[in-house]
Amino acid sequence: MADLQLQGIQKSYGAVSVIRDVDLHVADGEFCVFIGPSGCGKSTLLRMIAGLEDITDGELRIGGRRVNEVPPAQRGVAMVFQSYALFPHLTVRQNMAFGLELARRPRDEIERRVGEAARLLQLDALLDRKPRQLSGGQRQRVAIGRAIVRDPGVFLFDEPLSNLDAALRVQTRMEIARLHRAHGRAAMVYVTHDQVEAMTMADRILLLNAGPAVATEGSVAQVGTPLELYQRPRTRFVAGFIGSPKMNFLAATLVDAQPALATLALPEGTQLQAAVDARRLAPGAPVTLGLRPEHALLGTAVQHLVRPLLWQERLGDSTCLYLDSGDGAAPWTVRAPGNSWGRPGQRLAFGLPPNALHLFDEQGLALPRSVSDDDLQLPEAA
Repeated sequence: MADLQLQGIQKSYGAVSVIRDVDLHVADGEFCVFIGPSGCGKSTLLRMIAGLEDITDGELRIGGRRVNEVPPAQRGVAMVFQSYALFPHLTVRQNMAFGLELARRPRDEIERRVGEAARLLQLDALLDRKPRQLSGGQRQRVAIGRAIVRDPGVFLFDEPLSNLDAALRVQTRMEIARLHRAHGRAAMVYVTHDQVEAMTMADRILLLNAGPAVATEGSVAQVGTPLELYQRPRTRFVAGFIGSPKMNFLAATLVDAQPALATLALPEGTQLQAAVDARRLAPGAPVTLGLRPEHALLGTAVQHLVRPLLWQERLGDSTCLYLDSGDGAAPWTVRAPGNSWGRPGQRLAFGLPPNALHLFDEQGLALPRSVSDDDLQLPEAA
């Protein structure tokens, strides 16, 4: 199979920079997910790998071979698009075999590859049907099967589940994960805007910046495993993008910095402590405190704040409580047990465990947490 290497990849349309300074290595058998806000260029980056977009600068290698000028059909990649792009007048079997027939493969080889892909994707009983006789999930599996039969070195997926309803997205996501395990010798690159897809499917995630950050910091916000981005975000942007509901933020001032503990003051004077090494900042420096909704604890067992409830969302297994942040910014979100409830205007206490707090400096860069992620123990709420 083939690994994938991007070295200093850039894409510009005239004076407008869309992709800048992307360095990435996707190993054989690795599942890498591109994610980021709308307009960040994740689909453009995927299309450059496929050869459907020209590369402005940098070098792209597949299996060690430079492919910047190589036509798409000769790159050894297969792409599954957001739309199924099936031929409506052809059967499932004919759709899956179409590319191999164009390549003039022997008939017995075509039948063998189509049969193997159909069994892998559980399409055996559907091979003689037309696309109009299939569900959305079945059509997407046919599109995936058409890519599998080519036996590519690199699989490319461009938001393949966005046209499916919620139940089918879960089912097809599981099927793609199963495909990766069964066909794991190929590198896979998957573009999505859905965090659940990224967190559950990826070996590694490439999170892309958007807007002015591309010109100043490059396109790559962070690359790492899903839990690395969740537990150790490098910037406030990463922390706010990964996680649903997103991380809560609150302005604060650094009071004191010890090797494993920082003392902070909120605008109203309340002092909190965070298990963060903030010694590179001077006392009095402005910082931003971050806490994920699932780490905020109802009750007063640990350092806590009291805020009025604005509204709540009952989700069954959990309840999202939206509290007045007190500084005019976005409401604070607390993910509480499903049987939690409150009345609008009711003042609720919620704890901020020191081990769960994140700190970001004035430029939005994360300060190092001084607690091991494996040893993170949140205290019980009162």
